[in-house]
Amino acid sequence: MSESTDDTLETVGPRLKHLRLRRDLTLTQLADETDISSSTLSRLESGLRRPTLEQLLPLARYYGVTIDSLVDAPRTADPRVDLRPLSAGDGSVVIPLTRRPGGIQAYKFVLPRGSDETVPDLRSHEGHDWAYVLNGTLRLLLGDQDLLLKAGEAVEFDTRTPHWFGATSSGPVEYLSLFGRHGQRAHVRATTKSQ
Repeated sequence: MSESTDDTLETVGPRLKHLRLRRDLTLTQLADETDISSSTLSRLESGLRRPTLEQLLPLARYYGVTIDSLVDAPRTADPRVDLRPLSAGDGSVVIPLTRRPGGIQAYKFVLPRGSDETVPDLRSHEGHDWAYVLNGTLRLLLGDQDLLLKAGEAVEFDTRTPHWFGATSSGPVEYLSLFGRHGQRAHVRATTKSQ
């Protein structure tokens, strides 16, 4: 194997350990979920064993990540093709969901537990945003409004209005965002069943 391949494989173990610890899982719990023995998982995480595709597939499925992200494969130049999650320094993750250029872009955001003492930095920019909360509570400051959105609730607004998204001290939050950079809006079509 080449030196770059060796270097790449050596980084898999720490990534796997980081993902497990971030979810507060024991090796035994992960073994139950993936059908990979806890001793094998331990050797993979410590770098004493090289991962195989048969081991990486169930781990990637369980964690909801791509195999590319586990092995840190090189990114493509075009973010519309490379839809890997993007991590920020504050622990938040943005997952692009749209491949086509232009129009409305879709993203999934995962924000870590927030602090109710955080002083938000409201921003405004051209566009239109629609957000739908999947899990947790999303705090949205929108102009002079301070909104708490629960799972199943949605909001849409013109992003020229100063705004800020964040999680609360009650825990992390996951939400979907449809963003039209040039003011495009998501259109909701309602149908009724004829009796």
